[in-house]
Amino acid sequence: MATITAADVNKLRQATGAGMMDCKKALVEADGNFEEAIQNLRKKGQKVAENRSDRESTEGAAVCFINADKTKGAIITLNCETDFVGKNESFVALAKELVEKAINFSTKEEFLASDFNGMTVADKLIEQTGVIGEKIEIGGFEILEGAFVGSYVHVNKIAALTAISAAIDNAETFTKDISMQIASMGATTLSYKDFDAAFVASETDARIAIIEKENEEAVRLGKTLKNVPKYISRHQLSDEVLKQAEEDAKAELKAEGKPEQIWDKIIPGKMERFISDNTSLDQEKCLLDQNFIKDESKKVGTYVKDHNVEITGFKRVALG
Repeated sequence: MATITAADVNKLRQATGAGMMDCKKALVEADGNFEEAIQNLRKKGQKVAENRSDRESTEGAAVCFINADKTKGAIITLNCETDFVGKNESFVALAKELVEKAINFSTKEEFLASDFNGMTVADKLIEQTGVIGEKIEIGGFEILEGAFVGSYVHVNKIAALTAISAAIDNAETFTKDISMQIASMGATTLSYKDFDAAFVASETDARIAIIEKENEEAVRLGKTLKNVPKYISRHQLSDEVLKQAEEDAKAELKAEGKPEQIWDKIIPGKMERFISDNTSLDQEKCLLDQNFIKDESKKVGTYVKDHNVEITGFKRVALG
């Protein structure tokens, strides 16, 4: 029987990340054969993976990587079962190592099948499942390219990438600000102009139904009723709708006895409020139509215009 030294155990630990006792046991079972010991650990990983295949892996680490010339970025989430493992330094280090490789592939499937130090990425995940004792897998996978790409990661839980049309002077800060907005507010599209009319109509009916039901309960409890909007997106606010809203505002001012000569000072504010009250979908889903989190007095679209650049794409991935 081969003599298993501390150096042998340490070498296997460095290669696999497995614990000292697991490495020693694998080497003993393999009679000191290093490659066979690695296979033993992988087999253990496969058994653990099979036993935990139905477990939820909603914790882990969300990480980004940007290439050297800032024209391409990648996001992955390395998922596990518990927050304790997700915060482990070795686990996060593995996630960062994996995302640096992920940037070279266009799909998660290609990435999982690619080489990772002599095994596939998929096999590495199985190996780590055995090492850690939890289900380990790649959850989110996104690639983004552009003239300049920047990123933001929020406590390894949410990651976002932003691509812009030109490498402006403060591109690093600008794309980080926009990526922070995306991570925080969860936009799913760039502008209300991207919405399909049927989608907006369906969302309008659903949201109105929810508010009306809430108002029924409010009446029962004697609480203040919520406003039931007729519209939820700028997509619906045609010239005719806006013209009618302006006429309604004038009629309201007239009924209040406000002098007509001051209407021009009041109408813009009323129209701004009308648009705000009737674009809730845009404010939730459309990046350019959201209030900018670093300056709520302006929209993201205004911040972008101020920098004479365009956002050409964005990606967001979150754990959970």
